[in-house]
Amino acid sequence: MHESTPIYVALDDSKRKVVVGILRPGQVDAELREMPKEPHLIRRLFQRLTREGSVRACYEAGVSGYDLYRQITACEVECQVIAPALTPRRAGQRIKTDWRDAGKLVRLFRAGELTPIHVPDEAEEAVRDLVRCREDAQRDVLRWRHRLLKFLDRHGRLYLTGKNWTHQHWVWIRSQHFDLPVLQRTFEATLFALEQALARVADLDKDVAAQAETERYRVAVGWLRCFRGIDTLSAMILVTEIVDFQRFHHPRELMAYLGLVPSEYSSGETSRRGAITKAGNSHARRALVEAAWHYRHHPSVSGVLRRRTADQPPHVVGQAPGAPNNGCIAATAI
Repeated sequence: MHESTPIYVALDDSKRKVVVGILRPGQVDAELREMPKEPHLIRRLFQRLTREGSVRACYEAGVSGYDLYRQITACEVECQVIAPALTPRRAGQRIKTDWRDAGKLVRLFRAGELTPIHVPDEAEEAVRDLVRCREDAQRDVLRWRHRLLKFLDRHGRLYLTGKNWTHQHWVWIRSQHFDLPVLQRTFEATLFALEQALARVADLDKDVAAQAETERYRVAVGWLRCFRGIDTLSAMILVTEIVDFQRFHHPRELMAYLGLVPSEYSSGETSRRGAITKAGNSHARRALVEAAWHYRHHPSVSGVLRRRTADQPPHVVGQAPGAPNNGCIAATAI
């Protein structure tokens, strides 16, 4: 066997089993086998294959996260995690099984038709999970706020003297009392759940801020905070989700990766463009869209932004529209 011709392996994994597709040099039809999803069996498979020659493996990102990737690379096998949304699919194919998927995936892998994703290391993945946990906790706050307000609305308790969730609004909420013990218990339980969710968000904010001050993230977070609409949390979302900005050679590649480019359906002389594709990472896309809303206003430098950019390098501040000493750039951008 020629040393430069590797054995290609694709895995279609699920919760309890994995279907493996293997293409050895010169083979047209993939060898398929099913096995329990146990680390020692996966390790034994790749140890046997590496005795035959070099091996390249892949699987689609999904239920396994990156644990399967780390099991395979621990066997000194090159492994790629494939973006499922970018895997080519036949329009007329209506039969889908794990065995078919494994066979198709290994053929596409050998043909070079698959798009790999960037795999973070374990420390990067841990901080990303922390930031996502904070986002989940914030969604819990929103749900409990809605539940509490709708409960009060159903029983004729309407707050009409100001905006919701101000200090005065909280005083009004805590002053509510119901004569029926069952209603009072429901109110107290709902209010308690909201207060717990708010406390969790506050604690997680402290944890995220502490991570932002570590050596790994301090510089990148500081640079991103020079932009209007991006503070510590938004910067940590972008850094932990994108991980390495340098892997994109042009801003258009980053925007395409985040799904912030227009969709297109053009043929012949007809050119049609639609809404943004919304492909890729939804967490980073949401943070960027929310930050972009700040640029609809006239460019100005607030005291908060001036403090955020005070200790940052001038060449970084100069690239941030709306930052201090960059009014002309901001005006051009607007």
